[in-house]
Amino acid sequence: MNRWTQLTLTRRGSAMAEMLTRVEDIARRNEVRIATIAHAGDGNLHPLFLTPPGDEVARVAAQTAFEELIDAALDLGGTVTGEHGVGLLKRTGMCKELGPEVLETQKAIKGTLDPLGLFNPGKVIG
Repeated sequence: MNRWTQLTLTRRGSAMAEMLTRVEDIARRNEVRIATIAHAGDGNLHPLFLTPPGDEVARVAAQTAFEELIDAALDLGGTVTGEHGVGLLKRTGMCKELGPEVLETQKAIKGTLDPLGLFNPGKVIG
């Protein structure tokens, strides 16, 4: 049984083929199995990282490949939050994508709506 992790990469238009090429290159370079499903018409890719349960070396390699895929998506003008939201795995990618000003705005909004920090403490915006 394999474990999988899903990442939504969104990039419409001509960069789709380039992104798929980068997925393959990143998988090969990191010796990771990545199965990519997609809603190609609207630009959503869902690379699935397949790793054996309990294999720490495979998990680290998959994490490295995951970070490289985030960088590739952003490099091609895409986003890491196109369909399924951010989650803890994509938090670093979100920070790279949005930058400090947008993140501070989001934190200010959360602080206004949740002044006691009760909603999802320690998560993506917290």
